[in-house]
Order: sequence, then structure tokens, then C-alpha cells
Amino acid sequence: MQALTDNALMLKVKSGDMDKMGLLYERHKKRLFGFFYHMNGNASLSEDLVQNVFVRILKYKHTFTGQGSFSAWMFRTARNVNYDHFRKHSKECRPTEISTLEYRLQDADAGSVMDYDDTVSLVNRALQRLSPEKREVLILSKYKAMKYSEIGSVLGCSEGAAKVKAHRAIKDLRTIFLQMENS
Repeated sequence: MQALTDNALMLKVKSGDMDKMGLLYERHKKRLFGFFYHMNGNASLSEDLVQNVFVRILKYKHTFTGQGSFSAWMFRTARNVNYDHFRKHSKECRPTEISTLEYRLQDADAGSVMDYDDTVSLVNRALQRLSPEKREVLILSKYKAMKYSEIGSVLGCSEGAAKVKAHRAIKDLRTIFLQMENS
């Protein structure tokens, strides 16, 4: 039996087959968790927001047309959930440092591991200093490896505009990183 695409699964959910929602959840929970965790640095909050995305997907399943990528539609929903949460809790939420990325270095000496760890930490701190909009486009393009056409769909802009936003965000990240590195 051939595995159903995400779009096909969501269309089945839309038509009332709620069992398919579990498959979508299993396929995408880690990606969504990573997106939220890179945005806010809080594991338990990220888990809650992942759940909120799937609740909202169920609530607005009627808006899914099957045109375009399910992933882009899901991340647009995730983006809205994230903004709604931080708008609602803006007084109690403070930016936190993004956790260190997981990595593997084979045959590396201790000095290069420490240098790598320092660089990753500095990149994470620089990423945290970006505006949420720029951080979001970098997370989608670099961490989640989404295509610019999908990012454009998530952000509500053209593919070209998504590329420009990503380029500008990388340029700003580089500037912040170099300033932090030299200080």
C-alpha cells in the first residue's frame, strides 16, 4: 500500500476521517517543535504550541483546499499560533537564548570542538538578537529547509520576496555575529 501524501491525508481529515490527523501529527510534530523551539527557546512552551497548531488545523480544516503544500499551510498556521501566543502573553514573555544545535564532529580534537561550540553559541545569541520576522524566515529556510516558494506561502508573499527577506536576514545575522565576535 502506497503511503498517502500530506495533502491527501489532510483532505481526508477535511472530509471527516479524523484518524488521519494522527498520521499528520506523527509526521510533523518534530518539525513544528523545532520551529517553535528555535523561535522561543522553551521546550514545554514549544510542546504546547505544537498541540495548539493541530487543534487549530482541526478547527480550520475547511479552509484547506489541497492546492499548494500542506507543509506551507501548516507552518502558516504555526506562525499564527506563535504570534497569537506572544501577543496574548507579551508582558510575561521575555526572549530566551536559543539552545545549542545538536552536532556531531568525527575525528575532531578537543580544541576544534570547543571552537565549534563557541561559534554555535555565538550564532545562536546573534540569531536571538534578530527581529522575530527575520529569525522566522531564517528558521524556515535554514533550519527547516523549506523551499522559498513554500516560505512565500507561509509569509504571504512571493517566492522572490521570500528570497530577499532571507538574504537580508542572513546579512543582518552576519553583521550582528561579527560585532559580537569582535567585542
